[in-house]
Amino acid sequence: MMARTLVSGLLLAGALLAGGCATRTPTIYYWGDYQPQLYAYLKNEGSSHAEQILALQRIIEEAKAANKSVPPGFHAHLGLLQITEGKPELARQALETEKTLFPESAVFMDFLLAKLAGGKS
Repeated sequence: MMARTLVSGLLLAGALLAGGCATRTPTIYYWGDYQPQLYAYLKNEGSSHAEQILALQRIIEEAKAANKSVPPGFHAHLGLLQITEGKPELARQALETEKTLFPESAVFMDFLLAKLAGGKS
C-alpha cells in the first residue's frame, strides 16, 4: 500500500514538472476579446451594435500594434454590424477586406455584397 502511494505521488510530481515546462504555442491571429464579443452578439446580450463596432475596431488596432491579423470572419462580422447600423459603405469595405484577406470566403462575401447592393442572389 505504501509503495503504491509513493509511486502515485512520484507520477503526480512528474506530471506537474512536465506540465510546468510546457511552452505556449503563439497564435497567428490576434483575438483580443473577440470571442466574448461574438458570443454576446450571437446570444443578443450585452452591448449595442454601435458599441460592438467600437470594440471590434479597438481589436483591429490592437492587432496592428501586435503585428498580427484578426481571425477569419472578423471583418465579415464587422460588416454585418455596420449593415445593422445603416452604414452600407463601411459594411462594403469590411466585407471586401474579409474577401481579400481570406479568398476562400469570396463566394459568401460576394453573396453578401450583392445583397447589400440590392441585387438578387
